[in-house]
Amino acid sequence: MDSQYETKKNDPNAIMPYPESSGDEHVGEVRGLSGGIMDKEPEAQEGHAKFHRLGWKRLTVVLIVEAIALGSLSLPGAFATLGMVPGVILSVGMGLICIYTAHVIGQTKLKHPEIAHYADVGRVMFGRWGYEIISFMFVLQLIFIVGSHVLTGTIMWGTITDNGNGTCSLVFGIVSAIILFLLAIPPSFAEVAILGYIDFVSICAAILITMIATGIRSSNQEGGLAAVPWSCWPKEHLSLAEGFIAVSNIVFAYSFAMCQFSFMDEMHTPSDYKKSIVALGLIEIFIYTVTGGVVYAFVGPEVQSPALLSAGPLLAKVAFGIALPVIFISGSINTVVVSRYLIERIWPNNVIRYVNTPAGWMVWLGFDFGITLIAWVIAEAIPFFSDLLAICSALFISGFSFYFPALMYFKITRNDASSQSKKYFLDALNVLCFVIGMGILGIGTYAAIQDIMDRYDHGKVSTPYSCAPLA
Repeated sequence: MDSQYETKKNDPNAIMPYPESSGDEHVGEVRGLSGGIMDKEPEAQEGHAKFHRLGWKRLTVVLIVEAIALGSLSLPGAFATLGMVPGVILSVGMGLICIYTAHVIGQTKLKHPEIAHYADVGRVMFGRWGYEIISFMFVLQLIFIVGSHVLTGTIMWGTITDNGNGTCSLVFGIVSAIILFLLAIPPSFAEVAILGYIDFVSICAAILITMIATGIRSSNQEGGLAAVPWSCWPKEHLSLAEGFIAVSNIVFAYSFAMCQFSFMDEMHTPSDYKKSIVALGLIEIFIYTVTGGVVYAFVGPEVQSPALLSAGPLLAKVAFGIALPVIFISGSINTVVVSRYLIERIWPNNVIRYVNTPAGWMVWLGFDFGITLIAWVIAEAIPFFSDLLAICSALFISGFSFYFPALMYFKITRNDASSQSKKYFLDALNVLCFVIGMGILGIGTYAAIQDIMDRYDHGKVSTPYSCAPLA
């Protein structure tokens, strides 16, 4: 394995992750291009160097950008539904499990350096049909996530401007899409990591303001903090659908695994990934558990989602303004990932894939614009888009974060265990991961569909391309 990685690191022609496109039988195949015309082009050598500059510290930052967004402020609502004790247990437990599944993904990448994106592992495990199915899941989920950031941006602009004194919310959606497009222009994750520092400070500041503001409001009410009616246990008359939507909010907050292959492919020393996933996992567990528990304890069962809306009208505007970078930086990185994947698939043997020539930049900007436009259209055209995103997350994130890593273990890394007892322990752990994934797939999809039906029954579903405020 080490010698395979060294070959890849030292020979730029050995790392090309995509096939010749001369025949259908090669679609999704991962192999080198040694001896091709790319060997002789300085742009290819320069491009290879450009896309292998990521160290473990910047990988941690990029993973934070992908993982920690305003979704962390939906966790107090999940705690309000599930109760403090189940909320804390789920937050910590899911965090630890996701650190492990990310480790399996990292081990798989080291054993198969040719895997450049999550779709590629589908071919390694299942052949061409696996590649195509996971490719579809990968692209659709990333585009939907970009669309969700368009809507979050729309809500943010409406809150800050008091809905623009009657301004159509479509205008805010267009502004959000333009910002997402501009922030997705840098094609290298090493460049995106620079924005990541701003992103991380932004979300931490927004969370801190939310906690302080809700704490002060609760302290000033009659009875103070002691009067807040939070509970250790799930609320009464909790339905399966409502409860599992809350569980899903916690699970999806840890869904960083989908882009891990893409990020690791840009590392100059991929074996350093362990430092990054442990750092990210512990940061997530701390932020999510503290945010969910503290804000729920301050606000109680009436906490809104995202929780910064519970901070009061003025401070909600302040918090949204400070959270502006995280809304758009975290959204734009998904555009970068899906654009990189599609370009590398379509032009595997062309320097276009390195985005360092005029043609490369034209193609890159075209994909950047096209994906952002598609995300905006889908988000605005589907009146129950947030619920549709929940369905897709239940269908896809359950695989990316849980049952696909379990299958990677059994099909690729199982024999790496140092002892038989450790192998048995990891067997049991991965069976658990697989069962969790299947549970999220089945019950999570049911809960999301039921929520759509309930929203229709209560008249809470808007019309396509509506000008009405979203919050």
